Amino acid sequence: MTDYTIQKPWVITTTRIPYGHTDQMAHVYYGTYYLYFEMGRNEWMRAAGLTYKSFEEMGFIVPVAESHAKYMGRVFYDDLIEIRTAVKLVGRTRIKFVYEIRRQGEDDLLTTGWSLHAVTNPHGRPVRIPQVLHDITAEIGEFEGD
Repeated sequence: MTDYTIQKPWVITTTRIPYGHTDQMAHVYYGTYYLYFEMGRNEWMRAAGLTYKSFEEMGFIVPVAESHAKYMGRVFYDDLIEIRTAVKLVGRTRIKFVYEIRRQGEDDLLTTGWSLHAVTNPHGRPVRIPQVLHDITAEIGEFEGD
């Protein structure tokens, strides 16, 4: 089960942790959080009326240039989590996605992170952020922090 809601500037994706995402210590394996970040990015795009596929069909690719995660709490099998995703446009050719992960209905911040993406053409050359992303960010809201 995956669903999203919008709470400007956040798109909140809700999902349940499957057993296969946990490690021997019975909590989510640290590398798996990047899958949750990707889920958040996908649902942010969907909330914006796009999919990665449709964005690529427009001639744009958004490879990851940098990423970071900070783990402050543990997430366990069958937990229902919220992946909060917001966007900040950086310069003319980069997009920063910012993430927060919490258990649904709880305020405790379990994980934070970000990923910085270049906007390129299909040949890997940087291009300007397309107007459609400027329009969507104006509608959903832009993340105010760093």
